[in-house]
Amino acid sequence: MIEGLRKLSKVSTIRKFYIGVPAATNRDVIERSYSVSWLLFFDNPADQDNYQTDPIHLKFVEDCSMLWKKVVVYDSVDV
Repeated sequence: MIEGLRKLSKVSTIRKFYIGVPAATNRDVIERSYSVSWLLFFDNPADQDNYQTDPIHLKFVEDCSMLWKKVVVYDSVDV
C-alpha cells in the first residue's frame, strides 16, 4: 500500500502529501482502526477534481484496491 501511495504522490496536482501509520500512542480519544493514512494538499478545488481522474490515480485504484476493506475520506478546506 505504501509503495502504491508513493507512486500515487506523483500526480502533478498534489501540492503536498503525507503517508503515515498509527502512532504508538494509547489514549481513549485516538482512532487506531486504520493501517495507513494518506493526507493530501491541493492548491484549489479544480486540482483536487483533476486528481480524481488522473491516470496515475486510476492506476493506483486498479492495482491496489484489493489492499483495503474500507476507505474513509475527510475533505476539508481552510476556515
